[in-house]
Amino acid sequence: MKLEEYISILKPEVEKMFEFDKSGHDTSHLKRTMHNALLLQKHVGGDEIIVGIAAYLHDVHRIMQQHLGRYVSPKESLPTIEKMLAKTNLTKEQTNQILHCIEMHEVYNWHDQTNKEENIETLILQDADNLDAIGAVGVIRAFNYGAANNIPFFDEKIPIKTADDYQEKHGNEESTIHHFYHKLFKLGKNMNTKYAKHIAKKRIKFMKKFVKQLLNELY
Repeated sequence: MKLEEYISILKPEVEKMFEFDKSGHDTSHLKRTMHNALLLQKHVGGDEIIVGIAAYLHDVHRIMQQHLGRYVSPKESLPTIEKMLAKTNLTKEQTNQILHCIEMHEVYNWHDQTNKEENIETLILQDADNLDAIGAVGVIRAFNYGAANNIPFFDEKIPIKTADDYQEKHGNEESTIHHFYHKLFKLGKNMNTKYAKHIAKKRIKFMKKFVKQLLNELY
């Protein structure tokens, strides 16, 4: 089967699952992430089926998180995703590869710039997901996520620190503006693949210009 055929099988359940998301992790994000992943795959290699399906299903844990009212790791979503994949004719090996990519897609090793031990499909998924967090669409998603999670737009009383190593705070940022400095501006240099770094460079430049202009207007 081709990737498009697998996606058509999964699409009804995915669209129903993500129907009411307001945090920036909706089906449009899944489609853009899949597009990014397939673009990267064409340049750096990897299995198209694994990359495409993993990108399409990578945020199931976000929906579970909304229902449960607590942080849910990608690993916790794997049983749900496995049931979804069982409706296809994917082999056990393919299923396990997809599940591995999803489990590890939020595990970064930014000290060494790349997760050298990981397979190319996981590295692509990480880059594809992070590319959708930057640029013009990244700006929109950041503020959508902040609004959906009651994160303040900006708190001028809290200094903006720019630590070298980002650590995921699972929605507990001081403000959306702080999140740009804590994580989003750092995503470009911490992409795994050279092609993702190339795409990210222009997007990061735009975001920095936007935030600078925003802060100038505020103060």
